[in-house]
Amino acid sequence: MSKQKILITGSSGTIGTALLKKLLGQGYEVVGFDKKQNQWDSELNKRTIKGDLLRDRDLKKLPKRIDLIIHLAASAQVGNSVLNPVLALENMAMTLRMLEFARKQNIPRFIFSSSRDVYGNTEEVSSEDNVGIRLVESPYAASKLASEALISAYGKCFGIRSIVLRFSNVYGRYDVSDRFFPLIMKKMLKNQDVFLYGKEKVLDFLYIDDCVHGIMQSIVQFSKAQNTTFNIANGKSNKLSEAISLLKKLLGSKSKISIKPNRKGEVMHFIADISKAKSLLGYKPTYSIERGIELGAEWYARFYQEQSL
Repeated sequence: MSKQKILITGSSGTIGTALLKKLLGQGYEVVGFDKKQNQWDSELNKRTIKGDLLRDRDLKKLPKRIDLIIHLAASAQVGNSVLNPVLALENMAMTLRMLEFARKQNIPRFIFSSSRDVYGNTEEVSSEDNVGIRLVESPYAASKLASEALISAYGKCFGIRSIVLRFSNVYGRYDVSDRFFPLIMKKMLKNQDVFLYGKEKVLDFLYIDDCVHGIMQSIVQFSKAQNTTFNIANGKSNKLSEAISLLKKLLGSKSKISIKPNRKGEVMHFIADISKAKSLLGYKPTYSIERGIELGAEWYARFYQEQSL
């Protein structure tokens, strides 16, 4: 049986880059689509169509013969969605447009990258059914929950089979944005002051390779797991303050860590129940927060050294 032809939106991002490299390494035929070129691997640009999912003329660039869409493209920062809520509408519009593309081109399979932000704040270990509109803390989280609803509707109305993956705090490499981990890495390497927003913040951190593993298992097990939502996380709680302290130690940084109140829209407490992903997908995360941060620190130190920081 020949490998599937896969379209990845958001292919130049953190997850998209790692996933594209993995799929190509395993012999899949892959096409990427992103608003920007891939800064990490020039070879990936040969597989990437540059365009904006919100523009009709750019959607026409997409290949018609596709077996599976993996929709990663989104404005993915909670804080940005609070400052500019229109970004949430753009996220929903991109999902709708990709679903319409799948419907019109008879593409039967759709994998969507959702987020643990749909659970809001909870002290309990969150299973996939523990969601509700009143739990949503930010426009970003609302855009993900609304996108999940659209995917469900397209399944019922048009027969598009799907898997929804709710990722939790993915980190590791291929990200130099102002998201939490890459920003903290850069500041610590410069010995600049860093800020911890929310002293008691507890989250479930997912190393990039475990994230890609979850997606790969979804591809392999699609027929068995279709029309199901999964938590793709580490399944363990980690205090953000301890993760920052560990990072400071690994980098040998002299940065001062200052505590500030939690920012509007951000989740303070989340731990994922990953039993369903383990059972149906064969998903098994292997990177502890200690090992993941160690690998991440090595990657960022090397990257910024090469950039003559």
